[in-house]
Amino acid sequence: MKILITGTAGFIGFHVANKMVAEGHTVVGIDSINNYYDVTLKSNRLAEAGFESSLIAYNSKVISNKNAHYSFVQLQLEDAASLQLLFTIEKFDVVINLAAQAGVRYSITHPTAYVNSNIVGFANLLECCRHHQIQHLIYASSSSVYGLNEQVPFATTHATNHPASLYAATKKSNELMAHVYSHLFNLPVTGLRFFTVYGPWGRPDMAPFLFTDAILHEKPIKVFNNGDMMRDFTYVDDVVEAINRVVAVVPKPNEEWNAQDPDASSSSAPYKLYNIGNHKPVSLGDFIGCIEKTTGKTAIKEMLPIQPGDVQATFADVSGLEKDFNFKPFTPLEKGIEQFVNWYKNYYKI
Repeated sequence: MKILITGTAGFIGFHVANKMVAEGHTVVGIDSINNYYDVTLKSNRLAEAGFESSLIAYNSKVISNKNAHYSFVQLQLEDAASLQLLFTIEKFDVVINLAAQAGVRYSITHPTAYVNSNIVGFANLLECCRHHQIQHLIYASSSSVYGLNEQVPFATTHATNHPASLYAATKKSNELMAHVYSHLFNLPVTGLRFFTVYGPWGRPDMAPFLFTDAILHEKPIKVFNNGDMMRDFTYVDDVVEAINRVVAVVPKPNEEWNAQDPDASSSSAPYKLYNIGNHKPVSLGDFIGCIEKTTGKTAIKEMLPIQPGDVQATFADVSGLEKDFNFKPFTPLEKGIEQFVNWYKNYYKI
């Protein structure tokens, strides 16, 4: 198939694009390459995929020097005209949307960035999918949509009406917008709620990167809520495999869907939601201990209260993914952290 993947200079998008190309698909990647975090890391991900930074220019197509079936265009989803033109020229079969303004805490101080990228940009993408007869749209949602819900494990059948951050609200908005387009225009859409994804080439604003960097350089780490936090850490290879399986299965209307007792994870339209998580929450203390064991260094801990927008625990119910695709994330934290730390040391030559 010919697949558009948004966010390919980003962490998950980088890995998914590589997988899709390896599976024999023709891939066009797009990314705004914004400066939310280290642009050099984004450029190096693209370089690893065969795109020379000197050749990248806005709205200009570059072919990978490692695979002729993979190309990249620097483009903002907010640029509706250029996005429509790209769809007209390329004639995609499938779209995988992994582009977004990420980060929970950043959304408190920079709300406009989230509205522009995550809502306006996603609306533009939906319009393109509608008018160009896309066979399947897969888009990234987030575990953050569960918000203040403390009923664990989080299931896709649960209500998600109490987000704790603007980031979460924009991801919830994406799910609602996708359903509207699925319902009105029969657009097959699958939403994936990711749970704390980590691994090689990971984001420098997330705990695995921040803690590893600080511990290796013998600097204090910030331990929020005095360490009373649980996270469902999910290794990136498991996420990529889940997406690979989802791409091939176009959702259909749920014939048993009951409007009197509606299932939030499906619809009378071709619409599905899945959790992508390791379904094994780990305490912040055990997580830090795992990094300490892998690096051979002891963390210097700075205990702090919980931050605005944070939730105390995440825990994924992945029964839907297991039922429909015979798959669930399985990589143990110890193995995943070892892979990440090894990448970090090699990347930064430590």
